[in-house]
Amino acid sequence: QVQLVESGGGLVQPGDALRLSCTASGFTLPYYTIGWFRQAPGKEREVVSCIMSGNNSTYLADSVKGRFAISRDNAKKTVYLQMNSLKPEDTAVYYCAATYYYCSGGLGETDFGFWGQGTQVTVSS
Repeated sequence: QVQLVESGGGLVQPGDALRLSCTASGFTLPYYTIGWFRQAPGKEREVVSCIMSGNNSTYLADSVKGRFAISRDNAKKTVYLQMNSLKPEDTAVYYCAATYYYCSGGLGETDFGFWGQGTQVTVSS
């Protein structure tokens, strides 16, 4: 069974940085996509970023370009979301998710069949 284990998140001040981690296991196909989503109160869950396991294909939402970066460590089977220069509007529950679809900005929540537990990121002074 596919399992996603997340770590990171917390309460930080504007301008601070956090790194979220997602360790994935149990995939039956060699190529898959790991995505990061976030959901703020009263808003729809939105895709933040995604990355393919077998190549360098990545996606970043316009709202986080220049501040966030996604990367992977294939040996550790872990995907990271480095979040720099955090703003109050980044406050949300962040979720790690997986799909066998290719990484694309066109992917939505319903395209991902496997999910982590979510972690709260709060940016406040």
